[in-house]
Amino acid sequence: MSKQAGLPVLGQDDGACCAPMVREPLGEEAAAELSRMFKALSDPVRLRLLSLIASHEGGEACVCDLIGPFDVSQPTISHHLKVLREAGLVGSERRGTWVYYWVLPEALAQLSALLEIPAAAPTAAR
Repeated sequence: MSKQAGLPVLGQDDGACCAPMVREPLGEEAAAELSRMFKALSDPVRLRLLSLIASHEGGEACVCDLIGPFDVSQPTISHHLKVLREAGLVGSERRGTWVYYWVLPEALAQLSALLEIPAAAPTAAR
Protein backbone atom coordinates (compact mmCIF):
# COMPACT_ATOMS: atom_id res chain seq x y z
CA MET A 1 0.00 0.00 0.00
CA SER A 2 1.19 3.50 -0.66
CA LYS A 3 2.30 5.96 1.96
CA GLN A 4 -0.19 8.47 0.55
CA ALA A 5 -3.38 9.11 2.48
CA GLY A 6 -6.05 6.55 1.61
CA LEU A 7 -9.56 7.23 0.49
CA PRO A 8 -11.68 8.93 3.15
CA VAL A 9 -14.00 6.67 5.09
CA LEU A 10 -17.64 7.73 5.20
CA GLY A 11 -18.66 9.37 8.44
CA GLN A 12 -15.17 10.72 9.16
CA ASP A 13 -15.60 13.91 7.15
CA ASP A 14 -18.36 16.27 8.29
CA GLY A 15 -19.03 17.37 4.69
CA ALA A 16 -19.09 13.86 3.24
CA CYS A 17 -22.47 12.98 1.78
CA CYS A 18 -21.44 10.49 -0.79
CA ALA A 19 -18.90 7.77 -1.42
CA PRO A 20 -15.66 9.00 -3.03
CA MET A 21 -16.53 7.53 -6.42
CA VAL A 22 -19.76 9.56 -6.54
CA ARG A 23 -18.21 12.81 -5.27
CA GLU A 24 -15.24 12.91 -7.63
CA PRO A 25 -13.35 10.66 -10.04
CA LEU A 26 -10.63 8.44 -8.63
CA GLY A 27 -7.07 9.57 -9.12
CA GLU A 28 -4.63 7.37 -10.99
CA GLU A 29 -2.77 6.22 -7.87
CA ALA A 30 -5.93 5.45 -5.88
CA ALA A 31 -7.42 3.55 -8.83
CA ALA A 32 -4.24 1.47 -9.22
CA GLU A 33 -4.15 0.59 -5.51
CA LEU A 34 -7.85 -0.28 -5.33
CA SER A 35 -7.72 -2.30 -8.55
CA ARG A 36 -4.97 -4.50 -7.04
CA MET A 37 -7.25 -5.23 -4.09
CA PHE A 38 -10.30 -5.92 -6.25
CA LYS A 39 -8.26 -8.08 -8.62
CA ALA A 40 -7.01 -10.16 -5.67
CA LEU A 41 -10.60 -10.61 -4.47
CA SER A 42 -11.89 -11.60 -7.91
CA ASP A 43 -10.79 -15.19 -7.33
CA PRO A 44 -13.36 -17.24 -5.33
CA VAL A 45 -10.67 -19.05 -3.31
CA ARG A 46 -9.05 -15.75 -2.27
CA LEU A 47 -12.42 -14.21 -1.43
CA ARG A 48 -13.24 -17.22 0.77
CA LEU A 49 -9.77 -17.11 2.36
CA LEU A 50 -10.26 -13.45 3.28
CA SER A 51 -13.67 -14.27 4.75
CA LEU A 52 -12.27 -17.21 6.72
CA ILE A 53 -9.46 -15.10 8.14
CA ALA A 54 -11.75 -12.17 9.01
CA SER A 55 -14.31 -14.39 10.73
CA HIS A 56 -11.78 -16.59 12.55
CA GLU A 57 -11.89 -16.44 16.35
CA GLY A 58 -9.46 -13.82 17.59
CA GLY A 59 -9.27 -12.10 14.19
CA GLU A 60 -6.32 -14.11 12.92
CA ALA A 61 -5.92 -17.58 11.48
CA CYS A 62 -3.07 -20.04 11.23
CA VAL A 63 -2.38 -21.29 7.73
CA CYS A 64 -3.02 -24.76 9.16
CA ASP A 65 -6.66 -23.70 9.74
CA LEU A 66 -7.06 -22.42 6.18
CA ILE A 67 -6.12 -25.52 4.20
CA GLY A 68 -8.95 -27.88 5.20
CA PRO A 69 -11.95 -26.00 3.74
CA PHE A 70 -10.55 -26.12 0.18
CA ASP A 71 -10.10 -28.83 -2.41
CA VAL A 72 -6.70 -27.47 -3.48
CA SER A 73 -3.14 -28.22 -2.38
CA GLN A 74 -1.25 -26.43 0.37
CA PRO A 75 1.08 -24.71 -2.14
CA THR A 76 -1.98 -23.34 -3.94
CA ILE A 77 -3.36 -21.93 -0.67
CA SER A 78 0.05 -20.40 0.03
CA HIS A 79 0.02 -18.76 -3.41
CA HIS A 80 -3.45 -17.28 -2.81
CA LEU A 81 -2.41 -15.99 0.61
CA LYS A 82 0.66 -14.38 -0.97
CA VAL A 83 -1.57 -12.60 -3.51
CA LEU A 84 -3.81 -11.31 -0.70
CA ARG A 85 -0.75 -10.15 1.24
CA GLU A 86 0.80 -8.40 -1.79
CA ALA A 87 -2.52 -6.67 -2.49
CA GLY A 88 -2.41 -5.21 1.02
CA LEU A 89 -5.49 -7.06 2.25
CA VAL A 90 -3.89 -9.26 4.91
CA GLY A 91 -0.88 -9.14 7.17
CA SER A 92 1.11 -12.16 8.29
CA GLU A 93 3.64 -13.30 10.84
CA ARG A 94 5.65 -16.51 11.20
CA ARG A 95 5.39 -18.11 14.63
CA GLY A 96 7.53 -21.20 14.86
CA THR A 97 6.66 -23.43 11.92
CA TRP A 98 3.29 -21.78 11.18
CA VAL A 99 2.29 -18.50 9.58
CA TYR A 100 -0.65 -16.54 10.98
CA TYR A 101 -2.78 -14.16 8.91
CA TRP A 102 -5.10 -11.30 9.79
CA VAL A 103 -7.18 -8.89 7.71
CA LEU A 104 -5.89 -5.31 7.50
CA PRO A 105 -8.82 -3.11 8.57
CA GLU A 106 -7.58 -0.05 6.66
CA ALA A 107 -7.75 -2.01 3.38
CA LEU A 108 -11.33 -3.09 4.05
CA ALA A 109 -12.20 0.50 4.98
CA GLN A 110 -10.88 1.71 1.61
CA LEU A 111 -12.90 -0.88 -0.31
CA SER A 112 -15.99 -0.23 1.77
CA ALA A 113 -15.78 3.54 1.39
CA LEU A 114 -15.55 3.23 -2.36
CA LEU A 115 -18.51 0.87 -2.67
CA GLU A 116 -20.85 2.43 -0.11
CA ILE A 117 -23.06 4.48 -2.36
CA PRO A 118 -26.18 5.98 -0.73
CA ALA A 119 -29.57 5.28 -2.31
CA ALA A 120 -29.90 8.99 -3.11
CA ALA A 121 -26.66 9.04 -5.10
CA PRO A 122 -26.90 10.56 -8.56
CA THR A 123 -27.24 8.05 -11.38
CA ALA A 124 -26.78 8.42 -15.09
CA ALA A 125 -29.92 8.91 -17.17
CA ARG A 126 -30.86 5.91 -19.25
